[in-house]
Amino acid sequence: MNIALIAHDGKKKLMQNFCIAYRGILSRNTLYATGTTGRLIEEVTNLNIHKYLAEHLGGEQQICAQIEHNQIDLVIFLRDPNSKSHEPDINNAVKLCDMHNIPLATNLASAELLIKSLDRGDLDWREMYK
Repeated sequence: MNIALIAHDGKKKLMQNFCIAYRGILSRNTLYATGTTGRLIEEVTNLNIHKYLAEHLGGEQQICAQIEHNQIDLVIFLRDPNSKSHEPDINNAVKLCDMHNIPLATNLASAELLIKSLDRGDLDWREMYK
């Protein structure tokens, strides 16, 4: 499955810890991330991540294009609810996930639920949906 990993600055450490905890599951999938987030995850996990531009340079929009073309199966977007700097991009990613029926986690609790569902095979329906 193709998984997109995005994290606001205030949540990057949390994303690193999440990826360390679920490295085994993540390693069996194709991972995409915005530039800085991807680099930080690679540093602590040695996972292979396809990195786009940094979030503020258009990386989030690059991931949104993949979502729009139904090339992403799961999005983990750890966002900082206090951050207003990228609000239009956040709304675009959420909207696209809703339009294309792509599971989206925006906090640690929902990210853990989705990653465990992925591991159990509960998201295999995405292969048929494409």
